[in-house]
Amino acid sequence: QVQLVESGGGSVQAGGSLRLSCEYSGYDYSTMCMGWFRQAPGKEREGVAVIDFDNSEKYADSVKGRFTISQDRAKNTLYLQMNRLGPEDTAVYYCAADPFYRVRYVPGGIQATGFTYWGQGTQVTVSS
Repeated sequence: QVQLVESGGGSVQAGGSLRLSCEYSGYDYSTMCMGWFRQAPGKEREGVAVIDFDNSEKYADSVKGRFTISQDRAKNTLYLQMNRLGPEDTAVYYCAADPFYRVRYVPGGIQATGFTYWGQGTQVTVSS
Protein backbone atom coordinates (compact mmCIF):
# COMPACT_ATOMS: atom_id res chain seq x y z
CA GLN A 1 0.00 0.00 0.00
CA VAL A 2 1.44 3.33 -1.06
CA GLN A 3 1.90 5.78 1.79
CA LEU A 4 3.06 9.37 1.56
CA VAL A 5 3.47 11.33 4.78
CA GLU A 6 4.31 15.02 4.68
CA SER A 7 5.90 17.02 7.47
CA GLY A 8 7.68 20.32 7.98
CA GLY A 9 4.86 22.77 7.45
CA GLY A 10 4.31 25.70 9.75
CA SER A 11 4.05 29.46 10.03
CA VAL A 12 6.79 31.81 8.95
CA GLN A 13 7.18 35.46 8.15
CA ALA A 14 7.67 36.69 4.62
CA GLY A 15 11.23 36.21 3.48
CA GLY A 16 11.69 33.14 5.63
CA SER A 17 12.37 29.53 4.71
CA LEU A 18 10.86 26.12 5.35
CA ARG A 19 11.78 22.61 4.29
CA LEU A 20 9.02 20.11 3.69
CA SER A 21 9.62 16.38 3.85
CA CYS A 22 7.62 13.50 2.46
CA GLU A 23 8.38 9.98 3.64
CA TYR A 24 7.14 7.36 1.21
CA SER A 25 6.68 3.62 1.46
CA GLY A 26 4.73 0.67 0.13
CA TYR A 27 5.89 0.65 -3.49
CA ASP A 28 8.93 0.34 -5.70
CA TYR A 29 9.67 4.02 -6.07
CA SER A 30 12.67 3.53 -8.35
CA THR A 31 10.55 4.43 -11.39
CA MET A 32 8.18 6.87 -9.74
CA CYS A 33 7.79 10.51 -10.53
CA MET A 34 7.47 12.43 -7.26
CA GLY A 35 6.07 15.89 -6.81
CA TRP A 36 4.88 18.70 -4.60
CA PHE A 37 1.57 20.42 -5.10
CA ARG A 38 -0.29 23.08 -3.18
CA GLN A 39 -3.80 24.29 -2.77
CA ALA A 40 -4.78 27.65 -1.36
CA PRO A 41 -8.31 28.35 -0.08
CA GLY A 42 -10.70 28.83 -2.96
CA LYS A 43 -8.12 27.88 -5.57
CA GLU A 44 -7.38 24.80 -7.61
CA ARG A 45 -4.54 22.50 -6.69
CA GLU A 46 -1.41 23.52 -8.57
CA GLY A 47 1.86 21.80 -9.27
CA VAL A 48 4.88 23.29 -7.52
CA ALA A 49 7.77 21.00 -8.44
CA VAL A 50 8.31 17.47 -9.68
CA ILE A 51 11.29 15.16 -9.95
CA ASP A 52 11.30 12.05 -12.08
CA PHE A 53 13.13 8.75 -11.64
CA ASP A 54 15.84 10.03 -14.04
CA ASN A 55 16.19 13.23 -11.98
CA SER A 56 14.41 15.37 -14.56
CA GLU A 57 12.82 18.32 -12.77
CA LYS A 58 10.17 20.88 -13.48
CA TYR A 59 9.06 23.88 -11.43
CA ALA A 60 6.11 26.21 -11.50
CA ASP A 61 7.16 29.63 -12.78
CA SER A 62 6.04 31.20 -9.52
CA VAL A 63 8.62 29.28 -7.47
CA LYS A 64 11.59 29.05 -9.83
CA GLY A 65 14.73 30.28 -8.14
CA ARG A 66 13.13 30.08 -4.68
CA PHE A 67 12.13 26.44 -4.23
CA THR A 68 14.23 23.32 -4.72
CA ILE A 69 12.96 19.76 -4.94
CA SER A 70 15.26 16.91 -3.98
CA GLN A 71 15.10 13.28 -3.02
CA ASP A 72 17.06 10.94 -0.81
CA ARG A 73 16.23 7.49 -2.15
CA ALA A 74 18.20 5.78 0.60
CA LYS A 75 15.85 7.37 3.15
CA ASN A 76 12.73 7.14 0.97
CA THR A 77 12.21 10.83 1.48
CA LEU A 78 11.28 13.68 -0.83
CA TYR A 79 12.07 17.28 0.12
CA LEU A 80 10.99 20.74 -0.86
CA GLN A 81 13.28 23.54 0.25
CA MET A 82 11.36 26.80 0.17
CA ASN A 83 13.23 30.10 0.42
CA ARG A 84 12.10 33.72 0.23
CA LEU A 85 8.58 32.76 1.09
CA GLY A 86 5.78 35.23 0.53
CA PRO A 87 2.12 35.37 1.56
CA GLU A 88 1.21 34.04 -1.90
CA ASP A 89 2.88 30.75 -0.94
CA THR A 90 0.34 30.14 1.82
CA ALA A 91 -1.40 26.85 1.07
CA VAL A 92 -1.72 23.22 2.01
CA TYR A 93 1.20 21.42 0.42
CA TYR A 94 0.81 17.87 -0.83
CA CYS A 95 3.30 15.21 -1.78
CA ALA A 96 2.32 13.03 -4.73
CA ALA A 97 3.67 10.11 -6.72
CA ASP A 98 2.91 8.34 -9.96
CA PRO A 99 4.63 5.43 -11.69
CA PHE A 100 3.79 6.61 -15.22
CA TYR A 101 4.11 10.41 -15.16
CA ARG A 102 7.16 11.39 -17.16
CA VAL A 103 8.43 14.94 -16.70
CA ARG A 104 10.22 14.97 -20.05
CA TYR A 105 7.08 14.16 -22.01
CA VAL A 106 4.45 16.31 -20.33
CA PRO A 107 4.25 19.69 -22.08
CA GLY A 108 3.45 22.89 -20.29
CA GLY A 109 2.90 23.02 -16.56
CA ILE A 110 2.78 20.27 -13.96
CA GLN A 111 -0.46 18.30 -14.25
CA ALA A 112 -1.98 17.33 -10.91
CA THR A 113 -4.39 15.00 -12.68
CA GLY A 114 -1.43 12.89 -13.77
CA PHE A 115 -0.62 11.80 -10.24
CA THR A 116 -2.22 8.80 -8.59
CA TYR A 117 -0.95 8.73 -5.03
CA TRP A 118 -1.30 11.59 -2.58
CA GLY A 119 -0.36 12.44 0.96
CA GLN A 120 -2.63 14.16 3.45
CA GLY A 121 -0.97 17.54 3.16
CA THR A 122 0.82 19.96 5.45
CA GLN A 123 -0.14 23.58 6.03
CA VAL A 124 2.25 26.39 5.19
CA THR A 125 1.30 29.88 6.32
CA VAL A 126 3.36 32.93 5.43
CA SER A 127 2.57 36.22 7.10
CA SER A 128 3.55 39.59 5.75
